[in-house]
Amino acid sequence: EFYLREKLKAIKEELGDTPNGEDEVERFRSMIKDNPYPQNVKDKLTEELARYEMMPSTSPEANVVRTYLDWMTKLPWFEMTEDNQDITKVEKILDEDHFGLKKPKERIVEQLAVKQMTQSLKAPIICLVGPPGVGKTSISKSIARALDRKFVKISLGGVTDESEIRGHRRTYLGSMPGRIIQGMKKAGVMNPVFLLDEIDKMASDYKGDPTSAMLEVLDPEQNSMFSDNYIEEPYDLSQVLFIATANDLGGIPGPLRDRLEIIELSSYTEQEKLMIAKDHLIKKELKNHGLTDEQLTITDDALMYIIRHYTREAGVRQLERLIAAICRKSVLKILKKTTDHVAVEVNDLEELLGKAPFDHTKKQPKPQVGVVTGLAWTQFGGDILPIEVNHFKGSGKFIVTGQLGDVMKESASIALDYLKANADKYSLKDIYFDKQDIHIHVPEGAVKKDGPSAGVTLTTAIYSAFTQKPVRDDVAMTGEVTLTGNVLPIGGLKEKSISAHRSGIHTIIIPKDNAKDIDDIPESVRNDLTIITADNIDTVLENALVK
Repeated sequence: EFYLREKLKAIKEELGDTPNGEDEVERFRSMIKDNPYPQNVKDKLTEELARYEMMPSTSPEANVVRTYLDWMTKLPWFEMTEDNQDITKVEKILDEDHFGLKKPKERIVEQLAVKQMTQSLKAPIICLVGPPGVGKTSISKSIARALDRKFVKISLGGVTDESEIRGHRRTYLGSMPGRIIQGMKKAGVMNPVFLLDEIDKMASDYKGDPTSAMLEVLDPEQNSMFSDNYIEEPYDLSQVLFIATANDLGGIPGPLRDRLEIIELSSYTEQEKLMIAKDHLIKKELKNHGLTDEQLTITDDALMYIIRHYTREAGVRQLERLIAAICRKSVLKILKKTTDHVAVEVNDLEELLGKAPFDHTKKQPKPQVGVVTGLAWTQFGGDILPIEVNHFKGSGKFIVTGQLGDVMKESASIALDYLKANADKYSLKDIYFDKQDIHIHVPEGAVKKDGPSAGVTLTTAIYSAFTQKPVRDDVAMTGEVTLTGNVLPIGGLKEKSISAHRSGIHTIIIPKDNAKDIDDIPESVRNDLTIITADNIDTVLENALVK
């Protein structure tokens, strides 16, 4: 056999058909022999290698087969990293890297505990949903660091082609595997932490629907046999810890959302932002700008003033930029030799950062008739929302101003109809509603306002305007009202309570069904507020009006 092979080699050399590099063939052959690939992969590689060996090196097909062999041998088929099994250490690392984010951290630690108990990772895929800048991507990196796993990330924003996920067939020119297999090759192990960033930004067009291709990747029941068009052999993704991130759940199709375990990351509170700035952002920016703690100090009051008056965001990105701006100005002062230490206090902020662009709504200075403080949720946290009602002689017109959405207009209409229907009960029977015009106004007309939580505020304001009873200036309220006077629950209680506390309000009235959410309110805020729960509008009126 050896004699014949040598003869064949000599004949091919004479004809100019030099066979493919013997060294390379030998390298592939020894890799197949020495590595514990799954049997089906070994068979496939042996078959392709035999084809490659017989091809003339000038043939374009030879290059395709060689690239395929390269991909197959470089993919991790058996390599694994050892997980960090110390749960306490994992918790410690997660707390070191991030302040707050209690739910995602708890979920990761639970998953690790279950994995340790069962020695398998058939876990649901976690999807972190929240506004930009709240730490979705960075907590994924922390998870990889805490577990001692490799970390890979692919960004799915703007992916419109199904073959980006599942690879192209080998018959096409320049074909290659999909992004999932590429990520696995980059990781070099079968059990990395795999971040699928911006999963809500995938779009479909005439090239196919990539979200449908993701269904197989993200199903723990199926992904042990993931099929990539280029690889052609089933690939096991069941050891991978997938974490997806999204800004908006609405952008994720139903079947895909069904496979994800949603963890909501809400916006940070002011206290949390202050702690993040002190523990993380200032240290990071000082290091980036070559400064030390002795050269620049920022007081807590100054930081809180920046958070309240210079930023309006859910995360901490703008806050980080402003701290960087202070660092730059400080570097300039130090290099100009004007000072060797910069101490930033509230009074210095205007000089360093310019005039404050934002201000929070102030509470009413004194009890007034027809003016009630409502509580509003915004994606940047909460705010208080004064609602004003006036009435005068007219023809029964009902005017609503202040850029209100349909839901709030309906709430206003329900509030008025409830009081009309119960005129006797509330001593309004002497009022001829058809000879009165009613005007409801919510200030800050340039800002769109909508949401199902202004019903009780509107009812109280209309009642106060007609009975001339003033409303307490230190009370704020939230809740939706029905035509029978019941108070319905609302969302965003944590953010609303913090905004009330910040504005100097001492009492808040909330729906009775929201009593279960009181624990979410930070303790420092909870201790300063009197929280009244109401299941009927009567309880609200009793506590809101000046006795």
